[in-house]
Amino acid sequence: MNNILRNKLIAIAEKRQTKKDPSHDFQHVLRVTNLAEEICKIEKADLDIVIPASLFHDLIVYPKNTNQSKNETDESANEAVNILKKFKEYPAGKIEAVSTCIKQCSFNKKINPDLLEAKILQDADRLEATGAIAIMRTFSSGGQMNKPFYDPSDPFCENDCIDFRSGLDLFYKRLLVVEHQMHTKSAQAIAKRRTIFLNNFLKELKLELKESKIIS
Repeated sequence: MNNILRNKLIAIAEKRQTKKDPSHDFQHVLRVTNLAEEICKIEKADLDIVIPASLFHDLIVYPKNTNQSKNETDESANEAVNILKKFKEYPAGKIEAVSTCIKQCSFNKKINPDLLEAKILQDADRLEATGAIAIMRTFSSGGQMNKPFYDPSDPFCENDCIDFRSGLDLFYKRLLVVEHQMHTKSAQAIAKRRTIFLNNFLKELKLELKESKIIS
């Protein structure tokens, strides 16, 4: 993809991306895109597909505790198709692949992508769900839903972690599991390092809660 078209698509993504959710804002999109591009170069995949799919994968964002959230990827894919059709210089034959990548990106749908480009987008997006950035995103989302940092009765999900009671629950339902869901070797290496950091964070948090006599 040439830089002129790439910059046009970036400008659209920045303008269209939600300004109300820091965990899914344009900085999130930019990080995912940059990660996906690097993985794409290593895997020798199609940047024409990976770049727009990354830029537009979260065009539609709903609060995670609403029924609408399950439609985000499908609606984002449809919006991406509408945008790309307006660019005569974009290869029309690749639009469907972009749509597929976005539809298969969802964490909750647990889709195992078939396209290499879809695997790369899923890897890049899930890397945002582990490591230091994931901690910031998790507690930002939890704050928007008025969730506490942790459940004092079971902060580290030692007994139960079925419902999203607190921000810390997501560590055990998402942040600590994505390491084992990566498709590419380069993403696996990054996820492994980030997961080590998460575990160190949890060790320190457990120590601090003991010091504060929240847990014994």
